[in-house]
Amino acid sequence: MAPRILLARHGQTQWSLSGKHTGRTDVPLLEEGRRGAKLLGERLHRAPYDGLSGVEVRTSPLSRARETCELAGFGERAQPWDTLMEWDYGDYEGMTPAEIQAARPGWLIWRDGVPGGESLDAMTARADEVVDWARSADRDVLVFAHGHILRSIGARWLGLPLDFAARVRLNPTSLSVLGWAYGEPAIETWNDQGHLTP
Repeated sequence: MAPRILLARHGQTQWSLSGKHTGRTDVPLLEEGRRGAKLLGERLHRAPYDGLSGVEVRTSPLSRARETCELAGFGERAQPWDTLMEWDYGDYEGMTPAEIQAARPGWLIWRDGVPGGESLDAMTARADEVVDWARSADRDVLVFAHGHILRSIGARWLGLPLDFAARVRLNPTSLSVLGWAYGEPAIETWNDQGHLTP
């Protein structure tokens, strides 16, 4: 069996709702985020996932991802992993894209990086570490993490440079699946939030 990686983005927080760059600041889930995490868990415990027995689970240690993992019913199986932490936004932590654009017109994180924070090369290396781990054995993996690191993993799974991630949105409490097509790395599902709609 060719291994797949299931990507679960954490639930809604006040900062993600307002568009603030939330890197290492430990912002808690909103009630909406907690509800979404439970709905995601219900989905992952129904067919075709059926609780994902035998799947290795890891989570970012930041509380918004860890709590999403726990509320989805995978807390006892999950191993915290610093590699899954969100981008260190440095001087741009807590700022909205509009605020950053006002100070630095034309800025794009996937091209320009962040002052005082994590470099594009460092993000690429972390994403590659996750991809290498996911492909290391004949089993699927499930990770709970954050928007930019998960988008980075998606780009690197496909063998593309990090800036490809600028072209794929990823909403809170979404589910994505990276797998294979004709022997090549492929996106099976991306930014799926079907579990949030009645």
